Amino acid sequence: MATGEQATAPPGRKTMIGRVVSDKMDKTVVVAVERITAHPLYKKRLRRTNRYKAHNPDNRARSGDWVRIVETRPLSKEKRWRVLEILGPGGTPAGEATGR
Repeated sequence: MATGEQATAPPGRKTMIGRVVSDKMDKTVVVAVERITAHPLYKKRLRRTNRYKAHNPDNRARSGDWVRIVETRPLSKEKRWRVLEILGPGGTPAGEATGR
């Protein structure tokens, strides 16, 4: 990828942004993706977290990094995502505002 060029997913593929919570496997990272939903009856905002195993071929993503993952074909029993780009280390992802 050239300098300054944005990584894009193929059309029709889902993409998500999340934080790497584990990088202990070879060529695989566990990415936690948070979403905020409202309780159906009480309307309180709830924070829901899903963890996805994503393919990390170069082992560049480290624990704490913010990454963009894209849907892909099944690569193993639980791995159906791959790391598209690393957005930044720790903190909040570049260009993303917190909803607080």
